[in-house]
Amino acid sequence: MIDFAFLEEQREDLRLNFLLAKPFSHLVIDNFCEEEKLLQLHAELPEIQTKSRDYVFAANKFEKSRIKDISPLFAELYNDLTSDRFQTFLRFVSNEAVFVDKDFHGGGIHQGKKNSFLDMHIDFNYHPLHKFWYRHLNLLLYLNKDWKVEYGGHLKLKDMRSGEQKSIAVPFNRMIVQLTGKYTLHGYDLTHFPDGMYRTSIAAYAYCLHQNHVEKPRTTDWHPQDGSAIKNLLARIYDPAVKMKNKFFGSSTARNQ
Repeated sequence: MIDFAFLEEQREDLRLNFLLAKPFSHLVIDNFCEEEKLLQLHAELPEIQTKSRDYVFAANKFEKSRIKDISPLFAELYNDLTSDRFQTFLRFVSNEAVFVDKDFHGGGIHQGKKNSFLDMHIDFNYHPLHKFWYRHLNLLLYLNKDWKVEYGGHLKLKDMRSGEQKSIAVPFNRMIVQLTGKYTLHGYDLTHFPDGMYRTSIAAYAYCLHQNHVEKPRTTDWHPQDGSAIKNLLARIYDPAVKMKNKFFGSSTARNQ
């Protein structure tokens, strides 16, 4: 389903685009998949019922990590995203020995329903279930058929070091490969999709294998932009609270199958 011929033919340019992008390394690839197949897959999209547990930092965001059992087309896309061929491409573009998490922990289908938003945040760094897997890339394939600018939902990027920002549109069949790190803020503002349309993406994450922790392990680090005193307080206590909850009750993200 992925247009590998295009990726491999353009890989030198795509690598430069990724490494030189501002505010931090990212890559926008349009027509990432074969159009007809992706349109057929879009017609098979289920409505996701499992709500994200991001609480006050997100609204109406639903997730399902296990996509390969939905249909043969979803299985084909899953197999392409986890294939050696795609990982070889990602390693060349990012100049890192990355691999895609085949369990799609925290990934899979993401649906932002009516009035959805996702506050600016930094992703967890080490995989909750694999101690030395360091998260290096977000892979976001957008399925927003007939998307219009006024619907919103643009992916917002901000470098915490420089303050530089960028907003990226999220139309159908666009893949965004985004560096993740301790300064790579991202999120999206309140959406205005018509009734029955959702901000939809398929997310996968690529990791590097570390021999030791080079950063202190963290969960999602929230940086809400609305200035709410309550949100700012909750953001400060979120990491230790989630770590404590996971220690005793396990990861709820892992159960969003």
